[in-house]
This record gives sequence, C-alpha cells and structure tokens, in this order.
Amino acid sequence: MAHLEIRMATMDDTAAISSLFRAQIHRWQRMTPDGQVEDLPYQALTIYERWLHGDGYSNPWMSLETAAIFLSHLLRGAGIPLAIWEGGTLVAYAQCYISQEQQPFGHHLHLAHFISATAQNEARLMDALMGYLPQWGMNYHCSRYTASCPSFDDERAALYQRYGMEHAFSVRGYTLPAQTGQSFYKAVEHRPAEAAQIADWQMVVGRSQSARQHWETLWPSLWEAFPEIVACRTHRLKMSASGQDAFVCYQQRLFLPRYADVYCWSPKPLTSQLLVALRDWAHRAGYRTLNMVLPDNSARLLPPDNIEAEPHETHIYMATFT
Repeated sequence: MAHLEIRMATMDDTAAISSLFRAQIHRWQRMTPDGQVEDLPYQALTIYERWLHGDGYSNPWMSLETAAIFLSHLLRGAGIPLAIWEGGTLVAYAQCYISQEQQPFGHHLHLAHFISATAQNEARLMDALMGYLPQWGMNYHCSRYTASCPSFDDERAALYQRYGMEHAFSVRGYTLPAQTGQSFYKAVEHRPAEAAQIADWQMVVGRSQSARQHWETLWPSLWEAFPEIVACRTHRLKMSASGQDAFVCYQQRLFLPRYADVYCWSPKPLTSQLLVALRDWAHRAGYRTLNMVLPDNSARLLPPDNIEAEPHETHIYMATFT
C-alpha cells in the first residue's frame, strides 16, 4: 500500500481538489429558457452553471476559477485546507477552521468538510484523518476539536465517538414567517470581514458547523466578479437590539427571492428582543419566510404558531486534546 500523506493544500493542488469534487457530479445540466433541463458536456457550461451543481459548501469547487479564489482565501488565513495524497493521487480533501468561541468550545479546531475519491476508501481515509487532527490542532494551540453530522448518519457518529468525541449539543432548522414587530433596534450595513470581530462570541443563529466556518463562508465578498452569484442577495449587518450587539447575515435562497437563511453572531445568547428585530428587519427588506438553525434552548423563544421544524437535527461532537 502506498504511503498516505496528509498536508496543507497549496495553490498547485487547486485543479486536483476541484476534480475531486466534480467527480461527484454524474450529470452536468442546464435549464433552458423554456424551463426544460438539458444534459451538456462540462465544457459547454458557464462558470455560474457549474457553480449551481454544488450542494452549498462545494459550489466554489465546481470550476477551476472559483476554486482558485476560494482556496486562496483559505490559505490566507480563513481556514485549513488539508490534501490527502496516496501514490501521487489526491484521494481525499478536508476543510478545517480555527474558531475562538465562548465556552464550552473555547479555542478549537473544527472539521467542517471531508470528501474522498471513492466510497470504498472513505472509512480508511477518514480514520487516518481523525488520527491526525489532534496533532494538527495542538500545532495551533487548540484545546479542543469539534465536528458535526446529521442525526441520521450513525456511521459518522460512531467514528467520532470512537475517537473520544462526545455529543455537545444538537441544532435543528426552523422555518418561520418574517414579520414586523415592536422592538428597539438599529441595523447598518457592515462590510469589514476580519474574523477577529467575532472572537469570544457565540453563534446564536445558524450554527451547524463552527462560528468561524460560517463567517468565512458568508461574510467576505469573494464572488463580486460573478454577477449571477451576487444576484442572489447577501445582507451583512451590524445590529444592536435592546442593547445586545450582533452581526447578522441574511442570505437569499436561490430561486426563492422572498426566502432567506439567517445567521447571527453575538456575545450574548439569543433573546426575544433580538429575535423580533431579526424578523422585523427581514420583513422590511421584502422577505416573507426565514430559516433559522437553533439549539433547543433558543428554539423555545420561537412563537408557537406558523413554525415548521425540519425533521432531522445536526449533532455537534467535541473532544479535548490530550
């Protein structure tokens, strides 16, 4: 068996990482002006049409151009892209983030994404990565490391538990109407994207990975050279609601212009006053439906009517480096 090498990715790895992600797509398609779907060769698609084949976090890897932008962003301090090579071939890729949050997480390493070239080798490669993460985390002076997985992924949960990771808490997505409300708040556009702004804060809405991972994905304006991507609006706000400061990001849903996903970072837990402000601003901005990912203790603040909960939770696992 060839030697397995896990190392920080470089810009020279861009094409190989992009190919790894694109290999997961079995059919490349385009929507015609009359609403029909047609199969096309990859080369016939525009950058934006390739982008649409991603599943949220993988969109930038669908083209070499956007992959280079995103990998450069990670390598300039936003995250830790890890390339896993074997016998001269890229066999897996992992994306980690260093996050400084309030307890119980503190200064920790978060494993956000993992992808392997073949399903047959995934368990072995993931096992190797999990054995490698403590060394990498201690190099960054992290006290803990975390990971998340859907509640239905028993195999991934068992892997985390085998490496001493314990269930920290769970979150669930909730759909609720945007609506005007009585709340004293101020919200202004906020473009600065330095992650130091959220150091020692918590992510009170939208946290299914880590506060830093969501911030680096949502807040920096990486895609302004692509008008079709920018057309799906992202609002980045600094908000103060009844004395509680927060950074808030609303991301418009693709093909659903009046639906937005909400993300919020704050030094304090979610309050009813901040929740009213989040819904009120969204309604005034023209949105009518919001999606908020919340832990159970925050979900209790939601009104009893017109709320729809997603069927599955996301579990957050955590372990302490020893």
